[in-house]
Amino acid sequence: MRVSLGAITLVYPTPVFVVGSYDEAGRPNIMNAAWGGICSSKPPSVAVSIRPERHTHRGILKHHAFTISIPSAKYAREADYVGLHSGRDVDKFAMTGLTPVRSDLVAAPYVKEFPLVLECRLLNTLELGAHTQFVGEILDVKIAEGMLGDDHAPDIRKIDPILFSPSDRFYYRVGESVGKAFEMGKDALVPET
Repeated sequence: MRVSLGAITLVYPTPVFVVGSYDEAGRPNIMNAAWGGICSSKPPSVAVSIRPERHTHRGILKHHAFTISIPSAKYAREADYVGLHSGRDVDKFAMTGLTPVRSDLVAAPYVKEFPLVLECRLLNTLELGAHTQFVGEILDVKIAEGMLGDDHAPDIRKIDPILFSPSDRFYYRVGESVGKAFEMGKDALVPET
């Protein structure tokens, strides 16, 4: 038996994205947004949903660009701060001690201290009731030195990203591996009788 929770915003895992944009005056700004994820392979694209009243919303529309910086658990407090305060009222980079870096490819800043960054050109917008979904074409992914594994691919354990749990409103770390994707299920599984 299952218990109905109703129509709520609940899915696991929910990534913590720190979305970077320049505001209408050209100041670097960041916000914490958990409603997002990869949405296309060709072109490589990511989507993030942001309420129209958020300061970041106007900046993305003005500059047709945004970045997504993935914070490690070490920066959970700073990532939380940038989701609680508006860039209209405070300089979030100054208040957190984080460093804005101007993207080489798009008109948006990213966070120097965070290990993984996506630089995105605004590809599309979709009005979804309370949120606007911004779809960005990923022009480049930058990773901090030392965050690659022996296979030269990003190592999730080294990146140590945080996840948001909408049900209890806590941040969590990624747990242990349960198996190799697109490999462990190759053979047919026949239930025992």
